[in-house]
Amino acid sequence: MPDVTEEPKGARATGGPVGEDARVDESFRRVGSRAEVPEGELRSFDLPGLRVAIAHVENELYAFGDECTHEGCSLAEGTLGEQEDTVVCPCHGSEFDLATGEPVEGPAVDPVPVFAVRVTDEWIEVRPPSERGW
Repeated sequence: MPDVTEEPKGARATGGPVGEDARVDESFRRVGSRAEVPEGELRSFDLPGLRVAIAHVENELYAFGDECTHEGCSLAEGTLGEQEDTVVCPCHGSEFDLATGEPVEGPAVDPVPVFAVRVTDEWIEVRPPSERGW
């Protein structure tokens, strides 16, 4: 397992190593250990003013807002879609693309926010969109 991984693009992380510069980016916040999110599972983590859901699918991590945009239910309490590229809200069945946050099935019409995610020394770290900050 490499020491440091960073998202190739969007909101997912894979196992590819990146340079030492990734360690100095302090805009990322640690949410939990990689072991806390087993393959094929969803978990939620609290950050200051934000609850983040992490999905672990085929050795990739996806980070997104844990609140469904329809009625605020926890997406981490939902399930992965049939193709495991979406998350399905447990309350009313809204389905969101893991990489983009866009709804692919209603009743939700607004996307959930997605976050850059990386693994550093087996710790999952996320970064909000630059305009939001922490």
